[in-house]
Amino acid sequence: MVYIEAIKEGFRLVNRVWQLVLVQLSMMFISGIGFFVFVGIPLAVAFILFSIDLTGITEKDIFQLLKEPSEIISKYFGIVLFVIFGLLIYFLAVITFSIYVFGGSVGVIGRALENKTLKFSMHLFFAEAKRLFLPMLSFTTLVGIILIAVAFVFGILGGGVVALVSFVKSQDSTLALFLSLFFSLILILFLLTLFLGILSITIYGTAVLSIKGIGSLKSLKDAFQYIMKRPQAFWLYLLLFGGYILSSFLLVLLGYPFKLIPVIGPILSFPYQLISYVFQTYIGLALIATIFIYYYSTEIRREPVVESSAPQVLSQDEDTIHDS
Repeated sequence: MVYIEAIKEGFRLVNRVWQLVLVQLSMMFISGIGFFVFVGIPLAVAFILFSIDLTGITEKDIFQLLKEPSEIISKYFGIVLFVIFGLLIYFLAVITFSIYVFGGSVGVIGRALENKTLKFSMHLFFAEAKRLFLPMLSFTTLVGIILIAVAFVFGILGGGVVALVSFVKSQDSTLALFLSLFFSLILILFLLTLFLGILSITIYGTAVLSIKGIGSLKSLKDAFQYIMKRPQAFWLYLLLFGGYILSSFLLVLLGYPFKLIPVIGPILSFPYQLISYVFQTYIGLALIATIFIYYYSTEIRREPVVESSAPQVLSQDEDTIHDS
């Protein structure tokens, strides 16, 4: 399947289950309410209990407190623990809720991909979210561990480069400048390539996890082998990733003039930000659907079909009927 066809099918699929955009929007509102409940209210209660007057604090006082954080921690240790505990609960709740919603969304996309007549329903969404929650939690944890390991390795490499440049600088400043620029460019290019590679494996691994229903480690392995076998899948991801970044940049650029309008600017900015979030969510879901469609059309439909009695080679017409 060519890229353009996959992109068109991706948007058609999301248009069929457009309610997923509303689900994502609801998640944003719930996350905002959660921040107010788990962070805002405990912070306000803490200020009231400790009788802290914020009206007399000036900007100079705030910068002074930030320069000496140990003083504020020792003075308001109870408040700090209270706020940290609220933040911890909030982040855990948001991460768990986000994985649940994301699992339900990709599950619905996978089901809609396999069943062309499938319509969105909350029952289907909750069923898919329940089915994919633990596998998706394991999958995201595994990807997080990989990213942390990569960051650790690059930290060591960066430290080695700094040590090498410092040594050469004591001998020849011109050579040190050249080596610094050279190794910096090499590290940046390699890190960017590796980062995009991990992201592409992650999104295709999500497709494997959702469609095939296998484990997280096996999904990552299958996604890696799939991209190695079909490099066009990686270029498709780069195309979609670049398009998403470009559209997000244009939305930010179009919303910038609202900040220049006095008084009414912030009022007009809020509905624009809401519309921008809806549009970005729609584009993001369409890109995920495109990846799923490309993977399904190039991998799942091409798997050999074996009859229960004896292996048979299907003709082209029979294979087409079977796929449909």
